[in-house]
Amino acid sequence: MTPNKPLAAIYVRVSTQDQAQHGYSLKAQQEALENYSKALGYEIFKIYKDEGKSAKNMNRPQMIKMLEDAESKKFSAIFIYKLDRFSRSVVDAILTIDKLKKWGIDFVSMQDKIETASATGKLMFHMISAFAEFERNMIGDRTKFGMERKVKEGGFITKAPKGYKLVDKQLVPNEDSENLSKIFEKFFNQSISLTQLAKENNMTASGMKKLLQNTTYIGKVKFAHEESQGNHQPILSKQLFEQVQDKIKQLGWS
Repeated sequence: MTPNKPLAAIYVRVSTQDQAQHGYSLKAQQEALENYSKALGYEIFKIYKDEGKSAKNMNRPQMIKMLEDAESKKFSAIFIYKLDRFSRSVVDAILTIDKLKKWGIDFVSMQDKIETASATGKLMFHMISAFAEFERNMIGDRTKFGMERKVKEGGFITKAPKGYKLVDKQLVPNEDSENLSKIFEKFFNQSISLTQLAKENNMTASGMKKLLQNTTYIGKVKFAHEESQGNHQPILSKQLFEQVQDKIKQLGWS
């Protein structure tokens, strides 16, 4: 390879349907991109070819390999023939191009006149990054909304606490539930330290404190500091639970 010349990766893809309907071919894409990248002063590092592959997602062997090499900074630019050769999903394309930006890899789409090497291209890269950030936030909001809705409908989010087991994603009291009631009764009715109570049940003092304050035991579910009525069977009476909470406050643990 020529010293001091930047290295470029060329990515070409064609599906069987593309070949039949549009006359795309790997050879034609490859030749055009080789000439284009060389005209811009790049030396070709490698040509990555996905033949007979759809662009519905990024899970293609050569695409995956190219992105791994990009992250390892084995080249400084990626050349593609057309954006739909890269991905038919705008979201996937935006998020992937944003990754390339973070890795310091330029991106050039020959037919779409998209490139990130010039000042204009870098401005476009910033715009793409803004869309990527927006999409990540949207994904986060959708995930949070789904989890909040699940909680409000009485679903449970994390693993089952002591005294319960998960059966078909539902909390069901297990054989330890009776012992759990005894822990609450002992704490409320006897003068016993948190450390001693924890030691008797093979728990840490902080773990025991969390257990004594866990509203799951009275049929509640909690997410993002919001509490809702769950669909599961309570283990404790609300009266006993509140008595324990009052004692915790009196002892200054809250």
